[in-house]
Amino acid sequence: MELNNKLEEIEELFSRGVAEFIDPEGKFKEKLIKKTKGENSGNIVIKFGVDPTRPDIHLGHAVVLRKLRKFQDLGCKVIFLVGDFTATIGDPSGKSKVRPEIEQAEVEKNVKSFLDQVGKILTLDTSVFSWIRNSDWFYGVTDLEPKNAVRVFFQTTLVNPKSFIGKSILFSQTRMQKTHLKSKEIVSVSLKGLLWTLKHISFNRLVERDMFQERIKRGEELFMHEMMYPVLQGIDSFVLGEIFGSCDLEIGGTDQTFNMLTGRDVMRVNRRPQQAVLTVRILEGTDGKEKMSKSMENFIGITDSPSDMYGKIMSIPDSSIINYFTLCTYTPLSAIEETKKELENGKGNPKNVKMKLARETVAIYHGEDKASKALEDFRKTFEKGEMPEDVPEIQAKAGDELSSLLLESGFVESK
Repeated sequence: MELNNKLEEIEELFSRGVAEFIDPEGKFKEKLIKKTKGENSGNIVIKFGVDPTRPDIHLGHAVVLRKLRKFQDLGCKVIFLVGDFTATIGDPSGKSKVRPEIEQAEVEKNVKSFLDQVGKILTLDTSVFSWIRNSDWFYGVTDLEPKNAVRVFFQTTLVNPKSFIGKSILFSQTRMQKTHLKSKEIVSVSLKGLLWTLKHISFNRLVERDMFQERIKRGEELFMHEMMYPVLQGIDSFVLGEIFGSCDLEIGGTDQTFNMLTGRDVMRVNRRPQQAVLTVRILEGTDGKEKMSKSMENFIGITDSPSDMYGKIMSIPDSSIINYFTLCTYTPLSAIEETKKELENGKGNPKNVKMKLARETVAIYHGEDKASKALEDFRKTFEKGEMPEDVPEIQAKAGDELSSLLLESGFVESK
């Protein structure tokens, strides 16, 4: 019975919230089923690219993360690839304009914030989780800018950090492949290797992207570094395969389909097994229209307080209820379908259904007790007209200016 349950979980993994699953020869699915049956003891490696320009995880990001957790529970190893090198270029996906570069210091800060949050969803056990920066193979020795003198191994001599020897020592000592993964050899990408890969990826293949075609039609600039981004992301998949023994699947939103398919091209020309590609439907924001995004101010953060998260979910339009149930909760699909029918025939009350949705979502990130408390606070505030217990209070004196009080208390950034 347990095996049958796991096989059912696998089927749901490739259907629930999935836009497209590309595994032409069925090799990935077969490998996963064999592992579930105990017939495959090797690692199944799943790549997930992390954009370090966005440190705050919201429910839109969590759609993919929760699916990754399911893969972990089946014994797969998830690799968080932090695109700190490619972030300095800027992914053009979904962008109508050139994306600004980001400084490395900001990248480092965002990476730490991101990793601190993912533990709410993923298990960070090293048997099923690892992370690495792609600067680990894209930065060369001469790209380093050491500040302090470097001591040569087995000697007392201090080496000029700006010299090639100094940079070489620093390079070998700071690669994550060495410090974190304890690899015997360091995999790196040279200019020669990059040009060899570009030799096998046609210009026509890259320029056919819809977003590029639209910019060309509008007479806007299209820069070469933007066109190379999918190739660099594809090289990431190849390198991960070299480091971890395989890169079996890449998962991402539908806006990443082109980039992930380019990864298959790069692996094919390098005569390596091609990764399967799984794209997940994009969750709309609280406005019910645009993609959930912090910049659109329509997001629900997984670190939002239980009451804030509950209230934001209650604010979504009725048209988004079923999609949120499907993408944001573990509610069985059969139960979601029943709820959908009740809403369509008028038997279900949208408010009551959203209250159930909000409670289940809050429980995932904050636990059952806090979810129940958020429900109680919502009812007190919006149904009984009472004041929430945790509402902030400001002490004021007669004649105090309201705007000054709000500013001093941190409720607003300026008058």
